[in-house]
Amino acid sequence: MKLWPRTLGVQLIAVTAAAVLISNLAVAAWFELGNERLSESELTERIIERAASTATLLAAIPYRARAQAATAMSTGFWTFSLRSGKLPATRMSEAEEKLAARLRAVLPPEKSTLPVSVHLTIMQPPESGRGRAPRPPTNAVQFTVPVVRGSELVATFFRPSAPGWPIEVIVAAVMAIIAASAASAYIASRVAKPLSALALAASVAARGGTAPAVPEEGPDDVRNAAMAFNAMTDRVTRTMQSQRQLLSAVGHDLRTPLTAMRINLEFVEDPDLRERLAANLNELQALTESVLSAAKGAGGETKRNIDLSALVESLCADLDDMGEPVTWIGHDPAPLACRPDEIRRAIRNLVENAVAYGGRAEVKIAESQSAYEIMVSDDGPGISDVDKSRVFEPFVRLESSRNADTGGTGLGLTLVRAIAQGHGGGVVLENRPEGGLCATLRLPREGTTA
Repeated sequence: MKLWPRTLGVQLIAVTAAAVLISNLAVAAWFELGNERLSESELTERIIERAASTATLLAAIPYRARAQAATAMSTGFWTFSLRSGKLPATRMSEAEEKLAARLRAVLPPEKSTLPVSVHLTIMQPPESGRGRAPRPPTNAVQFTVPVVRGSELVATFFRPSAPGWPIEVIVAAVMAIIAASAASAYIASRVAKPLSALALAASVAARGGTAPAVPEEGPDDVRNAAMAFNAMTDRVTRTMQSQRQLLSAVGHDLRTPLTAMRINLEFVEDPDLRERLAANLNELQALTESVLSAAKGAGGETKRNIDLSALVESLCADLDDMGEPVTWIGHDPAPLACRPDEIRRAIRNLVENAVAYGGRAEVKIAESQSAYEIMVSDDGPGISDVDKSRVFEPFVRLESSRNADTGGTGLGLTLVRAIAQGHGGGVVLENRPEGGLCATLRLPREGTTA
């Protein structure tokens, strides 16, 4: 639903205000209907008594003055008139019969047996004065009551229109909605503010940054969630630091025996054996450096603002100077907040893979409102759909699918994916329609400055 608010605070205020409004309407309608039923009963009794008392009063007035008295007693809601002669009786409905019975009950005993009639109808009220607009037809009750023998009173009561809800009810409902909305806004702020801080910290952690401490405030449930998140991020940070320190120590300790082995290798007289041992040492050295690079790609570097376009152009220029077939397609300045050494390492791995397995590399940057995309294309055989996800796993090499003589440790794309995810982005491999592979490194532009 497009109109429904998306934030917790606004949703809570909207739901509370709607609940108060509906409850007020329900209560007001209940009392209004109850009062209407009571008022209707009282009004019916009053108009029956008025018709009966008027007929009794006119019976006590001299014949010549009765018509004038009836006219004088007429008001905006009542009209009284006299008629003579016996008129044919008209059939009454069940409701009208009940009213007629109640009318007979209030007449004097000598008239209680005489015929009376009551008719519920719609009539045009009499004009209330000169220059005033005529009143529209309205519901009316017409009583025919005997006055004296041969003379009847026709009393017509025009029901007034139902009044609207009093202003006090509307003001009370509005005040109740405002008070309830203010209370819900206070509760929402105590819940939504810590949750927003928690979501922001989790977003920072997901992008590979150091998550700030979440304020441990608000209701117990929210405060406990903040405490658990702070404890988790603290433990994860300490674990990552310990991991980096351990890998750095292992890397340092491995370099020493590797160096000693290279020195001892010079004393091996058999050239074939010395060559095989040297190849094994080179592979072990490359594996060690790749593992250390993959570990460092998890976010150990501090973020800073750079020009991504200048960084990629500099990398391509360095590789071109080394004789690598690398083509850079120029791009406007692309400001980005990132860990530049990690980004440079990731792009270099993609470019070197393109050169090694596709013969050449073409590098360009595409941008959208939310992200930059570094696209590295080659002219190789591409990758099957089955291997597109498997190739990012550690130590996986697709010799059979790309090049039977490939080297490497199988950690290059693993490192690229770790760096991309550490920046809140990702890496995608797609086969080009014209042949070759296109590797796209996507980096969000959040938090960048121009």
